Amino acid sequence: MQHKPFLPRLNGPALAAAYLLAAFLPLGLARTQSVAPADQWELAAAAMGLVALWGMAVQFVTSGRFESVSGRLGIDKIMAFHKMAALWVALALVLHPLAYVLPTWAEDPDLGWIRLRFYLTDPAYLSGVVALGALIVLILTSVLRDALPWPYEAWRGLHVILGLVAVLGGLHHAVAVGRFSAQGVLAGFWGLVALGIGVVMATLYGWRWWQLHRRPWRLASVSKRADRMWELDIQPAPGTPPLPYHAGQFVWMTEGRRRFPLLDHPFSIADSPRRDGLSLLVKESGDFTNRIGDLPEGRVIGIDGPYGEFTLEAQGGAAVLLIGGGVGIAPILGILRDMRARGETRPVRLAYAVGQPANFACLEELRAARSALDLRLWLLSEDGPHEDDILEGRLTRTRLGEMLDGLDPVQTRALICGPGPMVVGVSDTLLDLGMPMRNVVYERFDYAGGARSRQDRARTRNILSVGAALALGVAGFALMG
Repeated sequence: MQHKPFLPRLNGPALAAAYLLAAFLPLGLARTQSVAPADQWELAAAAMGLVALWGMAVQFVTSGRFESVSGRLGIDKIMAFHKMAALWVALALVLHPLAYVLPTWAEDPDLGWIRLRFYLTDPAYLSGVVALGALIVLILTSVLRDALPWPYEAWRGLHVILGLVAVLGGLHHAVAVGRFSAQGVLAGFWGLVALGIGVVMATLYGWRWWQLHRRPWRLASVSKRADRMWELDIQPAPGTPPLPYHAGQFVWMTEGRRRFPLLDHPFSIADSPRRDGLSLLVKESGDFTNRIGDLPEGRVIGIDGPYGEFTLEAQGGAAVLLIGGGVGIAPILGILRDMRARGETRPVRLAYAVGQPANFACLEELRAARSALDLRLWLLSEDGPHEDDILEGRLTRTRLGEMLDGLDPVQTRALICGPGPMVVGVSDTLLDLGMPMRNVVYERFDYAGGARSRQDRARTRNILSVGAALALGVAGFALMG
């Protein structure tokens, strides 16, 4: 099923502006309240609480599942913002009680500690303490997710529960003891926020659950394409409409009785929209995917999507570089298949890198595409070539330079999908070779090693500028007295 956005899909600057305006709305409403006089530290503490509470609520729609928010950005950018925003929300909530006690602390440290303990232990403030604790546990379990001995689906469920505890606890704390939120227009505003969170949860886990069961798909076949890699041919069941999508997008998939949004998994579409149904290329790499090859034909499948902007339609360009690593070949294969179906005439340069030759998927199809497209192909294996056209080693600067030979870097678009370190190395090297940053688009299926590209660092600076604007807003609220 496809979820058309209720609102126009905004670009990055427009979304940042909308985020800031929405975050400052509680501060503006607080200015309409008549409250007891407060010093600047107390005003700063209140402002941090207001902005952080709104920020927690917004996290529910920056998870990549709402096209109006993520449609123009892609999953890498929206998830980078989601993660960084969680950190500044947590920082503001930690500083929130500390700012209240700081003046007392400066005059009498012992009395400051007594006041802080009061805030942390008095039953009236319990919901706020619970909210802060839930948020800290949420962030820690997210950072340590790969090290935790929990199934991915259990972690996702915990993530949602902790998020709800944090935001609902924070809302209760605000209206129960908040200087500005306990009554008046701001109390009504937080009631609308709580209602909005309820609508979001009902949409994600009610409406979409119903759609997964109302519009089922069927598994037509499962075919092994490489070592531990399977291609699933999924067709709409009778009465289920076809899925409008662009090659390179992804869907969330569930199967059988597990058709519930918390139990789904994201997979790139390795197919052309000109073919009926969907093809997904899945590698065995976890609890769910390790049994993907055992799914029986005819199994009921749930499909939620499409999502993502990893498409030629979104990027354009006079020539195209397609670069896939491991199972990252899935969206690349989908784009290539669509190019063949459309009779693409632009120059196409495709590189496919794996650890060993047994990991190559759909190799003969890739080779055959050279007869239908203006395509040059680089096949690379770190474990050494077993065939004449397979090169040994990695996708180095020299080989990327060969791919760009004869092409104008400014008019060429590069789409890269693979493991984090490969994506970082390739994207930075393409910038060194003269490609503008806006022309290099990537998606990662993991973030192993924590490597960050120049594009990642530029993105981080942009996100931090939003956080800095929030900090200035809090300071302005406090200084205005």
